[in-house]
Amino acid sequence: MKLHEAMAARVDRGEFPGIVTLVARGDDVHVDTIGTTEFGGGVPMRRDTIFRIASLTKPVLAAAAMILVEDDLIDLEEPIHRLLPELAGQRVLARVDGPLDETVPAARPVTIEDLLTFRMGFGTLTEPTYDPPFPIVEAAQAARLVLGAPDPRTPHDPDEWIRRLAALPLMYQPGERWLYNAGSLVLGVLLARAADRPLGDLLRERLFDPLGMTETGFWLPAERAAQLPSYYANDLETGEMTNLTATTPPAVWSSPPAFPSGASGLVSTVDEFHTFARMLLRRGVHGGTRLLSEQSVGLMTTNRLTPEQTAPGGPILENYGWGLGMSVTVTPDPPGAIPGVYGWSGGYGTHWFNDPSEGLTAIALTQVSDFMWNGAMKEFRELAYA
Repeated sequence: MKLHEAMAARVDRGEFPGIVTLVARGDDVHVDTIGTTEFGGGVPMRRDTIFRIASLTKPVLAAAAMILVEDDLIDLEEPIHRLLPELAGQRVLARVDGPLDETVPAARPVTIEDLLTFRMGFGTLTEPTYDPPFPIVEAAQAARLVLGAPDPRTPHDPDEWIRRLAALPLMYQPGERWLYNAGSLVLGVLLARAADRPLGDLLRERLFDPLGMTETGFWLPAERAAQLPSYYANDLETGEMTNLTATTPPAVWSSPPAFPSGASGLVSTVDEFHTFARMLLRRGVHGGTRLLSEQSVGLMTTNRLTPEQTAPGGPILENYGWGLGMSVTVTPDPPGAIPGVYGWSGGYGTHWFNDPSEGLTAIALTQVSDFMWNGAMKEFRELAYA
């Protein structure tokens, strides 16, 4: 199989120690395990290997949001300050690189849909560089909000995290542009308040238990957490592959986090995430039971943004559109993209997409961030169709 040969060759070249892939059309499911869980290690990748799925958390959170919409607990068009009163009256920077006390009024309130579409006016900046040294970026870092990379984790509980965010102005006007990540962090706090239960309990009751996703969650039993593969990324200065596992070691995943991150906090296996992906591909149905309405799935998987709103996404968005909690392909560019395909990637080296026109689901799980940037992810997408 071409996909196996290509990924095995990359493992042999030392691009990542191992990978688990899944390609499914209907009931025809092919899972491939290649390599080991760490460089030089003897533990092979297995079908049940548990992974930090990072930003693949975002579409899961979006599905939970739509369940609460269908329960009439929240509305996409409502201002977020009904449930997050701390954020009422936030002002907007007069210019994004300016001082924090030079602000203007917000043109309108931030809505729940703004959180799902990353148009809340606050998030990770990619221009002129990633996290430029602007006062607002430095203030968010000083507050330990952890708006970008998930490690090291924020020490704050959800209420304190929101309080610290409320002390800062927005970067841009609500609805103006797509800014990564923060929308899901805020949304996770909002959903927990709407459901009156911790976010992990909400996801367990409304998604994971109905889907049979017994190991997916924000933490694991200690013996299972110890099996998490090592995490690697290329050092930006030396270019060498660096083991970053110590930043958030496996033991950290053996107890509930102070802040369950709706942006990047989940762990899962390839089969369990496939169950979630298949539910979306089947327009909200799992095992004959409807978990989401067709309308909700349609909203999640349809581009909601204009080209002007998505342009600031830069290399993160790569000219894709954005639905609710996930990317949506809108043109045949970049190469290998097919309009109507939806999914997303995670910063630890995880990737997923559904192609409704082909009835295709494809998932790749590594724990090497460079999988997304060194051509491996693009090659995986292309060869999944073969």
